[in-house]
Amino acid sequence: MKIPIFPKTSKYALVLMLFAMQSLLAHITIAQQTWRAGTARLNITPKQPLLMAGYASRTHPAEGKLSDLWIKVLVLQDASGNKAAMVSSDLLGFPKQVSDRIRGQLETTLGLTKAQIILNSSHTHSGPVLGDALQDIYPLDSARQMAINQYTDNLEKEVVKAVLKAARTMEPVRIYAQQGVSRFQVNRRNNAEANLAEQTELKGPNDYAVPVFKVVDLKKKTKAILFGYACHATVLNGYEWSGDYPGYAQSELETSFPGVAAMFFQGAAGDQNPLPRKKISLAKKYGLELANAVKAVLEEPMEELTPELKTAYNELSLGLTPLPQAELKKMAQSSDSYMQKWASRMLGKSATAQVPPTTYPYPVQVWRLGKQGLVTLGGEVTIGYAIQIKKMLGKETFVMAYSNDVMGYIPTETILQEGGYEGFSSQMVYGQPGKWSPSIESTILKGVAKTADAVGLTTK
Repeated sequence: MKIPIFPKTSKYALVLMLFAMQSLLAHITIAQQTWRAGTARLNITPKQPLLMAGYASRTHPAEGKLSDLWIKVLVLQDASGNKAAMVSSDLLGFPKQVSDRIRGQLETTLGLTKAQIILNSSHTHSGPVLGDALQDIYPLDSARQMAINQYTDNLEKEVVKAVLKAARTMEPVRIYAQQGVSRFQVNRRNNAEANLAEQTELKGPNDYAVPVFKVVDLKKKTKAILFGYACHATVLNGYEWSGDYPGYAQSELETSFPGVAAMFFQGAAGDQNPLPRKKISLAKKYGLELANAVKAVLEEPMEELTPELKTAYNELSLGLTPLPQAELKKMAQSSDSYMQKWASRMLGKSATAQVPPTTYPYPVQVWRLGKQGLVTLGGEVTIGYAIQIKKMLGKETFVMAYSNDVMGYIPTETILQEGGYEGFSSQMVYGQPGKWSPSIESTILKGVAKTADAVGLTTK
């Protein structure tokens, strides 16, 4: 039998083909060993007249804008195919009903469970009012309520679309994490704003950490920067739409890193304010300070995270203690309009034999990206929780609040006993039927420990 002799050109073609196959296999192997990520953004600046969220003193809709408002999305997938979606927003907060509908749609369309979805808000007080939130403090009528409902309904649909878009654009990436520091937060319970100029020192507790995630594609181009800070977005209180200092920080980073998605997440800012405030120049100043803190982290070596994602979620039963009828009747005569409206509404429910709830389903969520722990909590969490969680899980732990449901302030046991706005009267602002039960802090911290254990993070 005669063995055919191939021409030299065929040998070269065979070598080239083998080389191409090896390159392809190498590329596939790299892709399998790395994260995958996709991003998307959505402009949510209202086009119609809408009331602004956060301050009861405002009497009419917004009059313009200082900057656009945004929803930004990062969808992740690890080497085993586990997915998760992080949504940041220039909003006061996602109420439970809105959050539940968005997460329900994402489970239907992408198969993501509540454990795999984070809906975080910057808590800007210069964003729009959403449906099902803080209804007693706003000057509502039927037309304004209809506009709010229409905006909220459209927002929910567009957020789902943005997450789907991010999922379609996923590509191989590497992810890094590290913490920086910034010091413009001030504990507002321990430092009176009116006396700040006379003080020679600030009192705590505080947590100045600036947690940072960096997402880089295989060409070493930065694709996304996620960063957080624990400080109320309340520099501005006018009638113009704005992301407040987090908006300016994100804008600065996106200018410095063209093409990047800069995403801010709010920390345990319940008792932390940017002071002094009330000036646009100060909002820009704090935004630049925070952006520079992030840049400092990016300029130093960061910890690369192995492509392993674990997620867990629990809803804890937090006790609520309804107020006695005599106290409700007294509050119904209050000169504070929101207290009067709230107490009258509670009395109306009692008159129709509606029993107020004595518990609330509180969301606790933990992600582990490689060895990096990320804890998310619902509500306006006070800084003591971040301090305790870091003692429990390690100082490198990232803590988000204002996530998945913003139902009220979350005071520590000490703040609950002290009372005041964060410990008591804010419950009426949020429409809750009473104050939190004394076990709130221990219940949440035990819930965090249990949820962290489910993803392989051990307590100290």
